[in-house]
Amino acid sequence: MLIRNAHIVNAFDEIQGDILIRGRHIEKIGKNLPLGDLDVTDVIDASGMLVFPGGIDPHVHMHLPTGAGFSSDDFVSGSRAALMGGTTTMIDFVTPRRGMSLTEALRLRIEEAAGCLIDHSFHVSPVEWTPDTALQIRQCIAAGFPSFKLYMAYKDAIGIDDAVMEKVMQTLADAGGMATVHCETGDEVDKLRNELFASGQSGPSSHPLSRPPHTESDAVAKAIAIAEKTSCPLYIVHVSSAGSIEHIRKAKEKGLPVMAEVCPHHLLLDESLYKASFEDAAPFVMSPPLRSETHRKALWDALQTGVIDATGTDHCPFFMSQKERGRDDFRNIANGAGGIEHRLALLYTFGVREGKISLKQFVDLCSTGAAKIFGLYPQKGLIAEGSDADLLIWDPNAEETISAKTHYQNSDINIYEGIKVYGKPEVVIAGGKIAVSRGKLNEGLRGELLRRPVNQ
Repeated sequence: MLIRNAHIVNAFDEIQGDILIRGRHIEKIGKNLPLGDLDVTDVIDASGMLVFPGGIDPHVHMHLPTGAGFSSDDFVSGSRAALMGGTTTMIDFVTPRRGMSLTEALRLRIEEAAGCLIDHSFHVSPVEWTPDTALQIRQCIAAGFPSFKLYMAYKDAIGIDDAVMEKVMQTLADAGGMATVHCETGDEVDKLRNELFASGQSGPSSHPLSRPPHTESDAVAKAIAIAEKTSCPLYIVHVSSAGSIEHIRKAKEKGLPVMAEVCPHHLLLDESLYKASFEDAAPFVMSPPLRSETHRKALWDALQTGVIDATGTDHCPFFMSQKERGRDDFRNIANGAGGIEHRLALLYTFGVREGKISLKQFVDLCSTGAAKIFGLYPQKGLIAEGSDADLLIWDPNAEETISAKTHYQNSDINIYEGIKVYGKPEVVIAGGKIAVSRGKLNEGLRGELLRRPVNQ
C-alpha cells in the first residue's frame, strides 16, 4: 500500500511525504517514492488530509462484570467503535474475583478478548494480598503484562488498603512493573454515599457530593507518597481535580516517575449535568464524577504544559435500563460511560481547533504518550520506517454531530449527545490493512494480543 502526499504528524515533527506499507509495517517514508517494480495493490492520495499514528486508548473496560450486568460493549462491538473513531490499540483490564489467581484471571480475559478487531493488551489488578500474590505478579510481568491497576476505592469488591498497595508497589518496583492507580479515598467515599442516602438524598445529584474533589486529590497524594517510598513508577488514571494536578506537578518537578491521564468527559462536561431528571442525569454517573469549570480549566492547563501525559476514555458504557437499577438509590446506578469512539474527534475539535493544543501535542496525547509509557513505542505511536502500519488519514474539515442514534458503541445513551465535532478519520489503517474507509468498516479484521516489555 502506498499513501501519497501525506502531511505526516508525529509528536515531535510534521513532514510531507509518501508512506510505503508492506505487511503490518511501514517500509519506507520519503518524497515522491517511485513505484518501480513494487507490487502496490492500493494507492491512497492523502492530499488535503492529515496523517496521524493510530490512536491508543490505555484505559477501557469491555465486557466488565458489574452489579447491573456486563458493561454493554464486548470486545467486538467496543473495538468496532474504536476503529470508527480512529483508535487502533487499546489496553483493557484483568480484574479477578477475590480468591482467584492473577494468572488464571489473565488467561480467561485473554480468551474473552479473542474476537477483538484491534491490537490489545491488559493491565492486571491485584485485589488482595495472599502468600502467592508476589509470585503471580512476577508471572504476569514475565508473560508480557507489566502494568497493574490498583483501586483505592470500591473496598467491598476490588479495592485494596494502603498496606497492600505498598506491598504491590514494592513488588512491582523490584520486578520492573508499573502501578496504574484509581485514586479516591474509598472509605470516605463509602461513608459519604451512605450518609447522603440515609438523609433522603437518593438521586443522581448526590453522586458528585459523595466524591468531592478532595477525595481524589488526597488519594493522589497518598499514592505518590507510597510510589516514592517504594521507587515504583506510577500512572494515575482519569485525573479530574485541580488539587490532583498540583500533586502530580510537584512529583514531576522532584523527578519522580509519576505520569497521569485525563479523560475527555472531565475536560468537556460540567457537574451541573447532575442537576436534572433521573433520565437526564444518570448517564453522567461515572467515577470520578464531572467537576466544575475551575477543575476543567486546571486539566486543560495541565494538558498544555505537559503535566498530563496521555488521554484515555475509561470506556465503560451501559444501557439506560442498567442505569435504571439505581433510580431509587444513586449508589446502584451503573457506574460508567462510553467514549472510545469520540476521543480523537473531541480532542481535535476542542483542543486543536480552539488553539489549546498543537497538532503534535494532539498526537502525543492520543497515541505517542501512552505508547511510550506502556512499552509499545516505537512499534506504535509513531509514523516511522519499521513501525506498525497503524495510521489515520484524517479529514480536518469533516463535521459530525454525536448521537446515540448513529454511534457504534453498543448503548442507547451517549454522554456527548448533540455535541458537534470537526475532523474524523477518512481512512483507518490497522496492522497494514484498511480497516475503515469513508465511514465503512471492512470485514475480516482481527487484532493481535500485545505482550509488552518490563519497565525500563
